[in-house]
Amino acid sequence: MDTTAKQEEWLASIAAAADAGALAAVEKRLLGPKGEVLELVRSVTALPKDERPAFGKAANLVKQAVEAALAAARERFADSALKSELEATDFDPTEPGPRRARGTLHPITIVQNELVDLFRSMGFREADGPEVESEYFNFDALNIPGDHPARESQDTFWLDDDNLLRTHTSPVQVRTMLRLSKHGFEPPLRVIVPGRCFRSETVDKTHEHTFYQMEGLVVDRGVSVANLIHTMKTCLRVILERDLQVRLRPGFFPFVEPGFELDVNCPFCAGKGCSVCKQSGWIEILPCGMVHPHVLREGGIDPEEFTGFAFGMGLQRVVMLRYGIDDIRQFMGGDLRFLQQFAEVPR
Repeated sequence: MDTTAKQEEWLASIAAAADAGALAAVEKRLLGPKGEVLELVRSVTALPKDERPAFGKAANLVKQAVEAALAAARERFADSALKSELEATDFDPTEPGPRRARGTLHPITIVQNELVDLFRSMGFREADGPEVESEYFNFDALNIPGDHPARESQDTFWLDDDNLLRTHTSPVQVRTMLRLSKHGFEPPLRVIVPGRCFRSETVDKTHEHTFYQMEGLVVDRGVSVANLIHTMKTCLRVILERDLQVRLRPGFFPFVEPGFELDVNCPFCAGKGCSVCKQSGWIEILPCGMVHPHVLREGGIDPEEFTGFAFGMGLQRVVMLRYGIDDIRQFMGGDLRFLQQFAEVPR
């Protein structure tokens, strides 16, 4: 059989197809289950053995040429159909497509980043610690032994007898001091510890089971309450972008002595009393105080030579004050309508 003649015949029938339907009919006739091209390839078995290699090679070349011609014809008809469709509309294919919606930083992340930048400018460095913490670092090293009533105020997610989800970022204080003393370094020490904490809280407008804190620790010779107050006032003035009335009242925390509660005048009711401030006119923003000598000793630092102050800032409450958010549950709710409000908030 003259394969060259058959190839020319079949290529001509492909070229003569007037539209995609006619091309499909030609393809079925040539390459269908009983197609002419496939029959040509199969006919090699009827030839003498010495003629089979040459004929088989020629038949395969014909099959490849037919398949290539069919592919080119299909592409030609597709381009023609698309061109006709575009000409019938006012669509401009050169215009850029719609942009994908871009994600935005969470408001907690925005404020946390600003706080990190602020404290770095004040000489602090950032530290981190595990969210799954040991009982020793979460309680014992912070002057909260097993029989201490302060443990009852921190409803805890225990994982086993010795490990828990950390209830505050304060364990990183001891971890950082131990790391410092282990390598023979001495204070001054200034660190901040932003991170996530967990407590088995009853969720309401001002409490969440998962919340964010920013711990701060300063240890040096001669550190006093005056240094603490100055640092806190500077921080709040910058991050809240306005002056708020602040009060410092005594508070008990086992890992500081003396300890304080730092409150700000409620911006939602101007101090008159509302559901956010629990009718008190004040919002508790952070506990703070002078580092307890027991905590310094657990961190390998001599409390006779060095003193320090620490604070634990609730980031959600700072964000609520910053942006006028009156329900802490919004942060964990996953409502895009809430989060998209911060799309244009500059960092």
